[in-house]
This record gives sequence, C-alpha cells and structure tokens, in this order.
Amino acid sequence: MREMQPPDVAAALQREHERLIRRHVEAENEHRMRETLATLHEACVFEDLPLGRTYHGHEGAEAYYAEWWRTFDVVVKGERRYWAGDGTLIAEARYVGRHVGEFQGIPPTGRPVELRMAVFLTFRDGLLAGERFYYDLRSLLRQLGAPE
Repeated sequence: MREMQPPDVAAALQREHERLIRRHVEAENEHRMRETLATLHEACVFEDLPLGRTYHGHEGAEAYYAEWWRTFDVVVKGERRYWAGDGTLIAEARYVGRHVGEFQGIPPTGRPVELRMAVFLTFRDGLLAGERFYYDLRSLLRQLGAPE
C-alpha cells in the first residue's frame, strides 16, 4: 500500500493523474493504440474480472484493447470519480456503442450495447500502472442476444 501524501502534494498528484486520464480516455475512444499505450507504465496490469483474464505490460494491454476494439465500436463515458487516500482512482463509467465483432463465441450482431462498469486505476511514475474492471457480464451477453 502506498504511503499517504501531504494534502498539497496529494492534490498536485491528483491533478496530474486527472490530466493523464483525460489523455488516456481520448486516445482510447479514438482507438489510437500508440497514444493509449503511451499513457501506461511498461509494467502495467489489466484485470478483467468478469472474464477472468489478466493482461501484463504493454503487450498485454495492446492485446486487451485490440480485442475490445475489434468486438465493440464503443466510447468510454465517465460518470463519477472517487479518489482513495492511497491515490487509487475509482471510476464509474459506461461503454456505449455497438457489437461489431465476435465476443465469447457470439458473432457480431450490430446491436447497441451499454455496459456500466467500475474501474480501479492505479498509477506509477506518472503513468497508469493498472486497471481492474468490474461489470455485469450477464447483462452484456443479454444485450447481444445470448441464450440465458
């Protein structure tokens, strides 16, 4: 666990991280891989808990983004943000778009999707160190017309 920072240092670091998140989400929404990866620490870890998958480093993050971008034509819309005392950002977000590629054996349907999620973001050396995703996989599968 990270040490607590004095209030003025913590506020400055939070502002820096907010700028980083804006750059990250903008690049992600425009599917610009190089710029998205530039916001990530080389030792980043992505955890997709509903799918039970973990991705390590830039190579893993690239595979993660490529998979979602092939599967869903979506944009990330932030809703609420909560800063934990250790500098972790907890964000509520929505992925909004269409199903355009195979997902979990379901061929592309073109159906609209709206996936609400909670994301825990950690930081290291001025970059994103990790993202841990929580979302309702069953709801997403239902939107794609998967049998119950």
